[in-house]
Amino acid sequence: MSKDKFSSRHGFEPKDADIEIRHEAPVELRAIVADIAYEAGLSPHSLRGIVCKILRVREDPGNWSAFPNVDGEARGHLESCEWYEVYDIVEAIYSSLKSKDERRDWDEKGSGAEYFTEELNKYFRKRGIGWQLINGAIEIRGPESFELIVAAAREVLRDTGRDTAENEIHEALQDLSRRPQPDLTGALQHALAALECLARDLTGESKPTLGQLMTRYPNLVPAPLDTAVEKIWGFASEQGRHLREGRDPGDAEVELAVTTSAAVITYLLRKHPG
Repeated sequence: MSKDKFSSRHGFEPKDADIEIRHEAPVELRAIVADIAYEAGLSPHSLRGIVCKILRVREDPGNWSAFPNVDGEARGHLESCEWYEVYDIVEAIYSSLKSKDERRDWDEKGSGAEYFTEELNKYFRKRGIGWQLINGAIEIRGPESFELIVAAAREVLRDTGRDTAENEIHEALQDLSRRPQPDLTGALQHALAALECLARDLTGESKPTLGQLMTRYPNLVPAPLDTAVEKIWGFASEQGRHLREGRDPGDAEVELAVTTSAAVITYLLRKHPG
């Protein structure tokens, strides 16, 4: 287990690498997924069953011995499948390990699902892969600032009972996490919808748009920051609602819009706690 490693015992961790990989699954990752699955408690036969089920391919009836035959078959499918199918397999492995845990088919060292999650996420951070495994689902991982700001917004919305706005932030993250292509316009719409929903709640007005509310309530966000909010709203309206051919938003711009919306949400709830 990872807790028995020298580095873990003494608190040594590599720095997170800059995110450079998202819409791909490098060859090394495909091998590491199998390695960690075995460490977490899966057998080669179990792994092959999961891989073949997800990829809709037939298990080779001529392969019986775990090593090297069944293991080689599972790894071969992992190496040749589409990049997004690798992450589908990761989710299925977690689900299988979770079922093993619930059947108490795990030793005293802990949960196989938790171990798989912890080790895989460490690898993602070390190799600059922009995904993370959260409660069995692959979700987008951004820079640390992105993660902290969005998490803070979701927490403060949840703590103040704004479930609708919190769900909009969650949906924005889901849209960014879609495979094989993220739904960037959907992420824009949901992120700004969360901010608009909160602004309506704070002002007691249920119909005006966020842009209209910023004009009607100049003290909601102080100048000149209010201009930035209006501009981000305009960008979301243009790119997320009034689509034009060849004017699709980019990943970086959408992540910036989501981060900005989350930051303003946190600010508004700290400024207007009542």
